[in-house]
Amino acid sequence: MSIFLDKNSKVIVQGITGSEGSYHTERMVKYGTNIVGGVTPGKGGQKTPQGLPVFDTVKEAVDATGATHTCIFVPPPFAADALYEAHDAGITLAACITEGVPVHDMLEVVGTTAGMRIIGPNCPGLVSPGKALVGIMPGHVFKEGPIGLMSRSDTLTYEVVDLLSRAGLGQSTCVGVGGDPIIGTTFVECLREFKNDAQTRALVLCGEIGGSDEEDAAAFIAEHLPELPVVAFIGGRNAPPGKSLGHAGAIISGAFGTPESKIAAFAAAGVPVAQRPSEIPQLVAERLAVRA
Repeated sequence: MSIFLDKNSKVIVQGITGSEGSYHTERMVKYGTNIVGGVTPGKGGQKTPQGLPVFDTVKEAVDATGATHTCIFVPPPFAADALYEAHDAGITLAACITEGVPVHDMLEVVGTTAGMRIIGPNCPGLVSPGKALVGIMPGHVFKEGPIGLMSRSDTLTYEVVDLLSRAGLGQSTCVGVGGDPIIGTTFVECLREFKNDAQTRALVLCGEIGGSDEEDAAAFIAEHLPELPVVAFIGGRNAPPGKSLGHAGAIISGAFGTPESKIAAFAAAGVPVAQRPSEIPQLVAERLAVRA
C-alpha cells in the first residue's frame, strides 16, 4: 500500500507545455506515473512529445481522462487560480510545485478547497516508490519498502532517501510538504494517513526551524502512534534568530519555532532526533529492531 498516490492514480499536469512542466512530465512518465494529459490554456487539442493530450481547462481534462491528481507548474501569480480550477473540476489531490505563491493567496485557497488535498506549495511533490512519482524528485534514489518519510526540505528529502536506500531501508511513500508558512498538508495530516497504511512500519520526519508543525507532530505521535517507530531530524539549527534561510517558513521569532523547542517536543514523545542526516538510517534500524 501507500498514502496519497499509487500506480492507479490518474495524473494531469497543469502547465504541461512550459519548460518546467514539459521536462518533469517526461521524467514522471519514465518513472511509470500514470500521466493521462495536461492543461495549458489556449493550447487545447495539441499533443506533448510523449503523445499526451493537452486541454484548455482542467474540467475538460478530467471529463476526458478521469484524472484524480494534478501536478502544478504555473507562475506564482496564477498558482491560486490553478488550485481553484483543479478543485472545481473534482481533482482530489494537487501537488503545487510553484515557489513564491503569495501567502494571502494560500490562506484563501486552503480555506476554500475542502475535499481536495494540497501538497505544497513550494514543494518537490511526492513519491510512492515502485508505483508513481508526482513532482520533481529524482526517482532513481527511491527504493520500495516500509519506511514512510515526510519533509519540509526538498534536497534534504533526496539526501535522506538516498541514505535509507543505500542502507536497505526502502520507502512506502515520501511526501515533501513544502517550506512555505502556509501549506496544504501538514506533518500531522501525513502522520494520520501513515498510521493507517499497512506497508509503513517506521517513519522519518525531517523538519526545520520556524513554525509549530514539528511540535504538533510530536504531540500527535505521543498520543496516537506510541508503537510506531519514528525518527526525526531538525534542519537549520545554526540559523540566526529573525532571519529566514532557505524556506520562507524557516524563521525563528523570539523563542517561537526554535530547534530546542522542537527537539524537546520529540524527546517528550520518545522520538530520537538525529544530529546529522547520516545518523538517520542507523536510528531507524535500531527502532525497528526494538519493535521486533
